[in-house]
Amino acid sequence: MQKWYQIFHKSTGLSPYVWVVLCILPFYFIFRSSTTYEIVYGILMIILFFVCYVLSFVSKGWKLYFWTSMQIVISIAMTLLFSYVYFSIFLALFIGNVQNRIGFFTLYAVHLVTTFATINYGFVSSNPLFISQFPFVLVCLIVVILLPVNTYNRIKQDRLQGQLEDANKRISDLITLQERQRIARDLHDTLGQKLSLIGLKSDLAGKLLTKNPAKAQAEINDVRQTARTALKEVRELVTQMRGTRVEDEMFRVMQILKAAEIEFRLEGEVKLTDASLLIENVLSMCLKEAVTNVVKHSRATECLVAIEPRRGELVIRVYDNGIGIANTANAMRGNGLQGMKERLEFVNGSLEIQSVEGAGTTLLMKVPIPIIQPAKEAEA
Repeated sequence: MQKWYQIFHKSTGLSPYVWVVLCILPFYFIFRSSTTYEIVYGILMIILFFVCYVLSFVSKGWKLYFWTSMQIVISIAMTLLFSYVYFSIFLALFIGNVQNRIGFFTLYAVHLVTTFATINYGFVSSNPLFISQFPFVLVCLIVVILLPVNTYNRIKQDRLQGQLEDANKRISDLITLQERQRIARDLHDTLGQKLSLIGLKSDLAGKLLTKNPAKAQAEINDVRQTARTALKEVRELVTQMRGTRVEDEMFRVMQILKAAEIEFRLEGEVKLTDASLLIENVLSMCLKEAVTNVVKHSRATECLVAIEPRRGELVIRVYDNGIGIANTANAMRGNGLQGMKERLEFVNGSLEIQSVEGAGTTLLMKVPIPIIQPAKEAEA
Protein backbone atom coordinates (compact mmCIF):
# COMPACT_ATOMS: atom_id res chain seq x y z
CA MET A 1 0.00 0.00 0.00
CA GLN A 2 1.33 3.44 -0.92
CA LYS A 3 1.45 6.28 1.57
CA TRP A 4 -1.16 8.95 0.90
CA TYR A 5 1.51 11.59 0.22
CA GLN A 6 3.07 9.35 -2.47
CA ILE A 7 0.10 9.47 -4.84
CA PHE A 8 1.75 12.29 -6.81
CA HIS A 9 4.76 11.01 -8.71
CA LYS A 10 7.61 13.11 -10.02
CA SER A 11 7.41 14.44 -13.59
CA THR A 12 3.67 13.83 -13.90
CA GLY A 13 2.92 16.98 -15.88
CA LEU A 14 -0.57 18.37 -15.27
CA SER A 15 -1.70 15.52 -13.02
CA PRO A 16 -1.15 17.31 -9.64
CA TYR A 17 -3.04 20.37 -10.85
CA VAL A 18 -6.01 18.24 -11.90
CA TRP A 19 -6.18 16.77 -8.40
CA VAL A 20 -5.97 20.24 -6.85
CA VAL A 21 -8.92 21.35 -8.98
CA LEU A 22 -10.90 18.26 -7.93
CA CYS A 23 -10.17 19.14 -4.28
CA ILE A 24 -11.44 22.73 -4.69
CA LEU A 25 -14.35 22.00 -7.04
CA PRO A 26 -16.79 20.53 -4.43
CA PHE A 27 -16.95 23.89 -2.67
CA TYR A 28 -18.34 25.43 -5.88
CA PHE A 29 -21.20 22.92 -5.88
CA ILE A 30 -21.85 23.42 -2.16
CA PHE A 31 -22.03 27.22 -2.28
CA ARG A 32 -24.65 26.96 -5.02
CA SER A 33 -27.01 25.68 -2.31
CA SER A 34 -29.68 28.01 -0.99
CA THR A 35 -29.52 27.29 2.75
CA THR A 36 -26.73 27.73 5.28
CA TYR A 37 -27.52 24.31 6.74
CA GLU A 38 -26.73 22.60 3.42
CA ILE A 39 -23.48 24.58 3.05
CA VAL A 40 -22.27 23.62 6.54
CA TYR A 41 -23.35 20.02 6.00
CA GLY A 42 -21.50 19.92 2.66
CA ILE A 43 -18.27 21.39 4.10
CA LEU A 44 -18.34 18.84 6.93
CA MET A 45 -18.75 16.02 4.43
CA ILE A 46 -15.81 17.29 2.36
CA ILE A 47 -13.59 17.47 5.44
CA LEU A 48 -14.75 14.04 6.58
CA PHE A 49 -14.11 12.58 3.12
CA PHE A 50 -10.49 13.75 3.00
CA VAL A 51 -9.89 12.63 6.61
CA CYS A 52 -11.17 9.16 5.66
CA TYR A 53 -9.08 9.29 2.47
CA VAL A 54 -5.87 9.92 4.44
CA LEU A 55 -6.78 7.32 7.08
CA SER A 56 -7.48 4.70 4.41
CA PHE A 57 -3.93 5.13 3.04
CA VAL A 58 -2.30 4.67 6.45
CA SER A 59 -4.57 1.84 7.65
CA LYS A 60 -4.35 -1.91 7.19
CA GLY A 61 -6.73 -4.84 7.54
CA TRP A 62 -10.39 -4.20 8.32
CA LYS A 63 -9.77 -0.49 9.06
CA LEU A 64 -8.79 0.07 5.44
CA TYR A 65 -12.13 -1.30 4.23
CA PHE A 66 -14.04 0.64 6.91
CA TRP A 67 -12.57 4.00 5.87
CA THR A 68 -13.08 3.17 2.21
CA SER A 69 -16.73 2.31 2.87
CA MET A 70 -17.12 5.68 4.60
CA GLN A 71 -15.73 7.39 1.49
CA ILE A 72 -18.19 5.52 -0.73
CA VAL A 73 -21.10 6.63 1.51
CA ILE A 74 -19.93 10.27 1.46
CA SER A 75 -19.44 10.12 -2.32
CA ILE A 76 -23.02 8.86 -2.75
CA ALA A 77 -24.35 11.60 -0.45
CA MET A 78 -22.42 14.34 -2.31
CA THR A 79 -23.74 13.06 -5.65
CA LEU A 80 -27.39 12.92 -4.50
CA LEU A 81 -27.41 16.18 -2.50
CA PHE A 82 -25.03 18.44 -4.45
CA SER A 83 -24.63 16.67 -7.84
CA TYR A 84 -20.88 16.37 -7.19
CA VAL A 85 -19.75 13.02 -8.66
CA TYR A 86 -16.00 13.65 -8.72
CA PHE A 87 -15.21 12.12 -5.34
CA SER A 88 -15.62 8.85 -7.22
CA ILE A 89 -12.32 9.64 -9.02
CA PHE A 90 -10.48 9.82 -5.67
CA LEU A 91 -12.02 6.49 -4.75
CA ALA A 92 -11.04 4.98 -8.09
CA LEU A 93 -7.40 5.95 -7.50
CA PHE A 94 -7.38 4.58 -3.97
CA ILE A 95 -9.06 1.29 -4.85
CA GLY A 96 -6.38 0.70 -7.49
CA ASN A 97 -3.80 0.85 -4.67
CA VAL A 98 -5.43 -2.07 -2.84
CA GLN A 99 -3.22 -5.04 -3.74
CA ASN A 100 -5.29 -7.71 -2.02
CA ARG A 101 -6.99 -9.40 -4.96
CA ILE A 102 -10.31 -10.15 -3.24
CA GLY A 103 -10.40 -6.76 -1.53
CA PHE A 104 -9.65 -4.95 -4.79
CA PHE A 105 -12.37 -6.66 -6.82
CA THR A 106 -14.92 -6.27 -4.00
CA LEU A 107 -14.32 -2.54 -3.58
CA TYR A 108 -14.09 -2.06 -7.35
CA ALA A 109 -17.47 -3.76 -7.92
CA VAL A 110 -19.20 -1.88 -5.06
CA HIS A 111 -17.80 1.47 -6.17
CA LEU A 112 -18.71 0.87 -9.82
CA VAL A 113 -22.28 -0.17 -9.00
CA THR A 114 -22.92 2.73 -6.59
CA THR A 115 -21.46 5.29 -9.01
CA PHE A 116 -23.62 4.04 -11.89
CA ALA A 117 -26.69 3.97 -9.66
CA THR A 118 -26.29 7.53 -8.32
CA ILE A 119 -25.51 8.99 -11.75
CA ASN A 120 -28.50 7.24 -13.31
CA TYR A 121 -30.70 8.56 -10.48
CA GLY A 122 -29.47 12.08 -11.20
CA PHE A 123 -30.40 11.81 -14.88
CA VAL A 124 -33.72 10.07 -14.21
CA SER A 125 -34.70 12.82 -11.76
CA SER A 126 -33.88 15.36 -14.50
CA ASN A 127 -31.42 17.22 -12.32
CA PRO A 128 -30.40 20.26 -14.45
CA LEU A 129 -26.90 20.36 -12.91
CA PHE A 130 -26.32 16.75 -13.95
CA ILE A 131 -27.50 17.40 -17.47
CA SER A 132 -25.34 20.53 -17.83
CA GLN A 133 -22.18 18.66 -16.85
CA PHE A 134 -22.98 15.54 -18.88
CA PRO A 135 -19.58 15.41 -20.74
CA PHE A 136 -17.68 15.59 -17.44
CA VAL A 137 -19.91 12.97 -15.85
CA LEU A 138 -19.21 10.69 -18.82
CA VAL A 139 -15.45 11.22 -18.39
CA CYS A 140 -15.85 10.49 -14.68
CA LEU A 141 -17.58 7.17 -15.48
CA ILE A 142 -14.73 6.18 -17.82
CA VAL A 143 -12.19 7.06 -15.11
CA VAL A 144 -14.11 5.00 -12.52
CA ILE A 145 -14.04 2.00 -14.87
CA LEU A 146 -10.42 2.21 -16.07
CA LEU A 147 -8.37 3.97 -13.37
CA PRO A 148 -8.58 1.29 -10.64
CA VAL A 149 -7.60 -1.49 -13.04
CA ASN A 150 -4.77 0.56 -14.53
CA THR A 151 -3.42 1.58 -11.10
CA TYR A 152 -3.72 -1.99 -9.75
CA ASN A 153 -1.83 -3.45 -12.72
CA ARG A 154 0.84 -0.73 -12.66
CA ILE A 155 1.60 -1.23 -8.96
CA LYS A 156 1.61 -5.01 -9.42
CA GLN A 157 3.98 -4.65 -12.38
CA ASP A 158 6.29 -2.35 -10.38
CA ARG A 159 6.34 -4.85 -7.52
CA LEU A 160 7.09 -7.75 -9.87
CA GLN A 161 9.81 -5.68 -11.54
CA GLY A 162 11.39 -5.07 -8.16
CA GLN A 163 11.21 -8.77 -7.31
CA LEU A 164 12.72 -9.59 -10.70
CA GLU A 165 15.61 -7.19 -10.11
CA ASP A 166 16.20 -8.70 -6.66
CA ALA A 167 16.09 -12.22 -8.13
CA ASN A 168 18.51 -11.27 -10.92
CA LYS A 169 20.88 -9.72 -8.37
CA ARG A 170 20.70 -12.87 -6.24
CA ILE A 171 21.29 -15.07 -9.29
CA SER A 172 24.28 -12.92 -10.23
CA ASP A 173 25.69 -13.26 -6.70
CA LEU A 174 25.15 -17.03 -6.75
CA ILE A 175 26.83 -17.34 -10.16
CA THR A 176 29.80 -15.34 -8.87
CA LEU A 177 30.00 -17.52 -5.76
CA GLN A 178 29.70 -20.71 -7.80
CA GLU A 179 32.42 -19.53 -10.18
CA ARG A 180 34.72 -18.76 -7.26
CA GLN A 181 34.10 -22.22 -5.82
CA ARG A 182 34.76 -23.80 -9.21
CA ILE A 183 38.06 -21.95 -9.61
CA ALA A 184 39.00 -22.88 -6.03
CA ARG A 185 38.27 -26.57 -6.74
CA ASP A 186 40.17 -26.48 -10.03
CA LEU A 187 43.19 -24.85 -8.42
CA HIS A 188 43.04 -27.32 -5.53
CA ASP A 189 42.81 -30.33 -7.85
CA THR A 190 45.43 -29.14 -10.33
CA LEU A 191 48.00 -27.70 -7.93
CA GLY A 192 47.40 -30.45 -5.36
CA GLN A 193 48.38 -33.18 -7.79
CA LYS A 194 51.32 -31.34 -9.29
CA LEU A 195 52.73 -30.24 -5.94
CA SER A 196 52.38 -33.77 -4.60
CA LEU A 197 54.25 -35.05 -7.65
CA ILE A 198 56.97 -32.43 -7.21
CA GLY A 199 57.33 -33.36 -3.54
CA LEU A 200 57.59 -37.08 -4.27
CA LYS A 201 60.09 -36.65 -7.08
CA SER A 202 62.16 -34.25 -4.97
CA ASP A 203 62.30 -36.82 -2.16
CA LEU A 204 63.24 -39.54 -4.65
CA ALA A 205 65.93 -37.34 -6.20
CA GLY A 206 67.35 -36.68 -2.72
CA LYS A 207 67.59 -40.43 -2.02
CA LEU A 208 69.22 -41.13 -5.40
CA LEU A 209 71.64 -38.21 -5.25
CA THR A 210 74.46 -40.29 -3.77
CA LYS A 211 73.46 -43.73 -5.09
CA ASN A 212 72.58 -42.90 -8.69
CA PRO A 213 73.36 -39.27 -9.65
CA ALA A 214 72.24 -39.75 -13.26
CA LYS A 215 68.77 -40.95 -12.24
CA ALA A 216 68.57 -38.22 -9.61
CA GLN A 217 69.27 -35.65 -12.33
CA ALA A 218 66.47 -37.18 -14.43
CA GLU A 219 64.04 -36.86 -11.49
CA ILE A 220 65.08 -33.23 -11.00
CA ASN A 221 64.40 -32.60 -14.68
CA ASP A 222 60.96 -34.17 -14.19
CA VAL A 223 60.36 -31.85 -11.23
CA ARG A 224 61.27 -28.86 -13.40
CA GLN A 225 58.96 -30.03 -16.17
CA THR A 226 56.10 -30.72 -13.73
CA ALA A 227 56.45 -27.23 -12.26
CA ARG A 228 56.23 -25.70 -15.73
CA THR A 229 53.18 -27.82 -16.53
CA ALA A 230 51.50 -26.76 -13.28
CA LEU A 231 52.14 -23.10 -14.06
CA LYS A 232 50.71 -23.54 -17.55
CA GLU A 233 47.57 -25.27 -16.24
CA VAL A 234 46.98 -22.60 -13.61
CA ARG A 235 47.15 -19.90 -16.29
CA GLU A 236 44.66 -21.82 -18.42
CA LEU A 237 42.30 -22.30 -15.47
CA VAL A 238 42.30 -18.61 -14.74
CA THR A 239 41.37 -17.71 -18.30
CA GLN A 240 38.93 -20.49 -19.16
CA MET A 241 37.68 -23.91 -18.22
CA ARG A 242 40.12 -26.27 -19.82
CA GLY A 243 38.76 -29.49 -21.30
CA THR A 244 40.82 -32.60 -20.50
CA ARG A 245 40.30 -36.06 -21.93
CA VAL A 246 40.43 -39.12 -19.66
CA GLU A 247 43.07 -40.57 -21.98
CA ASP A 248 45.38 -37.60 -21.32
CA GLU A 249 44.70 -37.61 -17.59
CA MET A 250 45.51 -41.30 -17.32
CA PHE A 251 49.08 -40.57 -18.44
CA ARG A 252 49.48 -38.11 -15.55
CA VAL A 253 47.96 -40.67 -13.16
CA MET A 254 50.59 -43.19 -14.20
CA GLN A 255 53.32 -40.59 -13.63
CA ILE A 256 52.30 -39.63 -10.09
CA LEU A 257 51.72 -43.25 -9.01
CA LYS A 258 55.08 -44.27 -10.40
CA ALA A 259 56.78 -41.42 -8.54
CA ALA A 260 55.01 -42.51 -5.34
CA GLU A 261 56.21 -46.10 -5.93
CA ILE A 262 52.62 -47.37 -6.06
CA GLU A 263 51.90 -50.17 -8.52
CA PHE A 264 49.36 -49.08 -11.12
CA ARG A 265 46.88 -51.33 -12.92
CA LEU A 266 44.43 -50.25 -15.59
CA GLU A 267 41.34 -52.11 -16.73
CA GLY A 268 39.18 -51.02 -19.63
CA GLU A 269 39.59 -48.68 -22.59
CA VAL A 270 40.74 -45.15 -21.74
CA LYS A 271 39.60 -43.70 -25.05
CA LEU A 272 35.92 -42.86 -24.55
CA THR A 273 33.90 -42.52 -27.75
CA ASP A 274 30.39 -41.89 -26.38
CA ALA A 275 31.18 -39.35 -23.63
CA SER A 276 31.13 -35.61 -24.35
CA LEU A 277 34.11 -33.34 -23.65
CA LEU A 278 32.27 -31.88 -20.64
CA ILE A 279 31.76 -35.32 -19.08
CA GLU A 280 35.35 -36.34 -19.83
CA ASN A 281 36.61 -33.12 -18.27
CA VAL A 282 34.59 -33.73 -15.11
CA LEU A 283 35.78 -37.34 -14.91
CA SER A 284 39.39 -36.26 -15.50
CA MET A 285 39.31 -33.76 -12.63
CA CYS A 286 37.64 -36.31 -10.33
CA LEU A 287 40.17 -38.98 -11.33
CA LYS A 288 43.00 -36.55 -10.63
CA GLU A 289 41.64 -35.80 -7.15
CA ALA A 290 41.03 -39.50 -6.41
CA VAL A 291 44.59 -40.53 -7.29
CA THR A 292 46.02 -37.56 -5.38
CA ASN A 293 44.14 -38.75 -2.29
CA VAL A 294 45.51 -42.27 -2.80
CA VAL A 295 49.08 -40.95 -2.90
CA LYS A 296 48.69 -38.55 0.04
CA HIS A 297 46.51 -40.47 2.48
CA SER A 298 46.09 -44.17 1.67
CA ARG A 299 49.60 -45.62 2.29
CA ALA A 300 48.73 -48.05 -0.49
CA THR A 301 51.13 -50.17 -2.54
CA GLU A 302 48.69 -50.83 -5.35
CA CYS A 303 46.11 -48.76 -7.21
CA LEU A 304 43.56 -50.00 -9.73
CA VAL A 305 41.61 -47.82 -12.16
CA ALA A 306 38.81 -49.66 -13.97
CA ILE A 307 36.72 -48.05 -16.71
CA GLU A 308 33.43 -49.87 -17.19
CA PRO A 309 31.07 -48.66 -19.95
CA ARG A 310 27.50 -49.82 -19.30
CA ARG A 311 24.23 -49.28 -21.12
CA GLY A 312 23.45 -45.59 -20.65
CA GLU A 313 26.13 -45.19 -17.97
CA LEU A 314 29.87 -44.97 -17.54
CA VAL A 315 31.50 -46.14 -14.30
CA ILE A 316 35.08 -45.44 -13.26
CA ARG A 317 36.29 -47.42 -10.26
CA VAL A 318 39.39 -46.38 -8.33
CA TYR A 319 40.62 -48.95 -5.79
CA ASP A 320 43.61 -48.88 -3.47
CA ASN A 321 44.80 -51.47 -0.96
CA GLY A 322 45.67 -48.88 1.67
CA ILE A 323 44.56 -48.29 5.24
CA GLY A 324 40.98 -47.48 4.32
CA ILE A 325 38.68 -44.86 5.82
CA ALA A 326 37.26 -45.24 9.30
CA ASN A 327 34.36 -42.80 8.80
CA THR A 328 33.25 -42.27 5.21
CA ALA A 329 30.62 -39.69 6.21
CA ASN A 330 33.26 -37.37 7.66
CA ALA A 331 35.54 -37.97 4.69
CA MET A 332 32.82 -36.82 2.30
CA ARG A 333 32.82 -33.42 4.01
CA GLY A 334 36.42 -32.74 2.96
CA ASN A 335 37.20 -30.34 0.12
CA GLY A 336 38.50 -33.06 -2.19
CA LEU A 337 35.65 -35.60 -2.08
CA GLN A 338 33.02 -32.88 -1.73
CA GLY A 339 34.40 -31.17 -4.85
CA MET A 340 34.27 -34.49 -6.75
CA LYS A 341 30.67 -35.05 -5.65
CA GLU A 342 29.60 -31.56 -6.75
CA ARG A 343 31.33 -31.94 -10.12
CA LEU A 344 29.64 -35.27 -10.82
CA GLU A 345 26.23 -33.98 -9.73
CA PHE A 346 26.66 -31.11 -12.22
CA VAL A 347 26.52 -33.69 -15.06
CA ASN A 348 23.80 -35.77 -13.29
CA GLY A 349 26.37 -38.23 -12.03
CA SER A 350 27.09 -39.63 -8.57
CA LEU A 351 29.96 -40.57 -6.28
CA GLU A 352 30.02 -43.59 -3.99
CA ILE A 353 32.70 -44.49 -1.49
CA GLN A 354 33.19 -48.02 -0.17
CA SER A 355 35.84 -48.53 2.47
CA VAL A 356 36.72 -50.90 5.28
CA GLU A 357 39.33 -49.77 7.75
CA GLY A 358 42.55 -51.65 6.99
CA ALA A 359 41.16 -53.22 3.81
CA GLY A 360 41.42 -50.45 1.24
CA THR A 361 39.06 -47.98 -0.39
CA THR A 362 36.98 -48.01 -3.58
CA LEU A 363 35.57 -44.89 -5.24
CA LEU A 364 32.77 -45.35 -7.79
CA MET A 365 32.21 -42.45 -10.18
CA LYS A 366 29.08 -42.82 -12.31
CA VAL A 367 27.92 -40.54 -15.11
CA PRO A 368 25.10 -41.00 -17.63
CA ILE A 369 26.02 -41.25 -21.32
CA PRO A 370 23.66 -41.28 -24.31
CA ILE A 371 22.73 -44.64 -25.76
CA ILE A 372 23.74 -44.69 -29.44
CA GLN A 373 21.92 -47.34 -31.44
CA PRO A 374 23.74 -49.26 -34.14
CA ALA A 375 22.83 -48.29 -37.69
CA LYS A 376 20.87 -51.50 -38.34
CA GLU A 377 18.79 -51.10 -35.15
CA ALA A 378 18.11 -47.45 -35.94
CA GLU A 379 16.90 -48.33 -39.45
CA ALA A 380 14.68 -51.08 -38.06
